[in-house]
Amino acid sequence: MSYILPGLILALLIYGYAKKTDVYSAFISGASEALPMLIKILPTMTAMMIALSIFRESGAMEAFTSAISPACEAVGMPKELAPLFVLRPFSGGAAMALLQDVYNAYGADSRLGCAASVMLGSTETIFYTVSMYLGSIGVTKPRHSVAAALIAAVAGAAAALVFTRGMGV
Repeated sequence: MSYILPGLILALLIYGYAKKTDVYSAFISGASEALPMLIKILPTMTAMMIALSIFRESGAMEAFTSAISPACEAVGMPKELAPLFVLRPFSGGAAMALLQDVYNAYGADSRLGCAASVMLGSTETIFYTVSMYLGSIGVTKPRHSVAAALIAAVAGAAAALVFTRGMGV
C-alpha cells in the first residue's frame, strides 16, 4: 500500500519520458498557475478557520450541541454524536478529533464508534469545500449548493445511523 503513490509518480515520469515531454517544466508551469488561485482563496479559507475557532473556543459549539441534542435523540441520533454532526460540515480535522474522542470514550468497535465512523465517511466538509471551489472561481452567491449539501449531510448521517443500527453493533 505504501508503494502506490511512488509507483504513480514513477509511471507519470515514464509516461512523460515516452511522450518526450519535459515533465519538470510542466510541473513548474502548473505550480506557477496555481499560485494566483491560492492567493485568491486564502482570505476565504482564513475567515472560515477563524470563525470555526471562535465558534469552538467561545463555548458556542457546546451550547448549540446541548440545545440540539434532544432533537437529535428524538430522531435516533445519540447525543454523543451531536458535536460530530455539527462540526463535520465545517472542519474535517475537528471532526477527526471528535471521532478519536468517541473511540477513546466508547471504543472503536462500539455502536457509537461504528456510527461515528460511518457518519464521518458519509458526510462532507461542506463549508470548506464550498469556500475552496466556489472561492477559487470567484462565485460569491452559492445559491442552492449549500442547502443541497446540508440536506445530503443530514441524509448521510441518518443513513449512517440506520446502517449501523441494522448491523447489530
